[in-house]
Amino acid sequence: MRGNRSKHTKPEILLRKALWARGLRCRLHAKDLPGKPDIVFRRAWVVVFCDGDFWHGRDWEQRRAKLADGANPDYWINKIASNRERAVHQSQELEAAGWLVLRFWESELLADVEAIADGVARAVRLDRS
Repeated sequence: MRGNRSKHTKPEILLRKALWARGLRCRLHAKDLPGKPDIVFRRAWVVVFCDGDFWHGRDWEQRRAKLADGANPDYWINKIASNRERAVHQSQELEAAGWLVLRFWESELLADVEAIADGVARAVRLDRS
């Protein structure tokens, strides 16, 4: 697990580059916010998370079934289930504080980062006051 990054992953870097190309400047991994969002636009009150498909349990029912057949299933099922619960809690906490929370799956980012960057840019430029 040593090689699994929590910051500066390939999908995150692709999104950051696409946002930079659109003229958007951001902060990274804000330690003062719940969940340390991957990308933060403080003036617009927008945070972006780039969730890994495995670690955050994309297609959870199918993934849980596969994990149940693998090595150490109790550990992995509990680990990913708690990651999912924590992500929901962190999103709720941020939303309660007034932040717009955007979460994207790793595979979505890799498939069409430009469309996602366009959506993030619209959210950041939207006057939310």
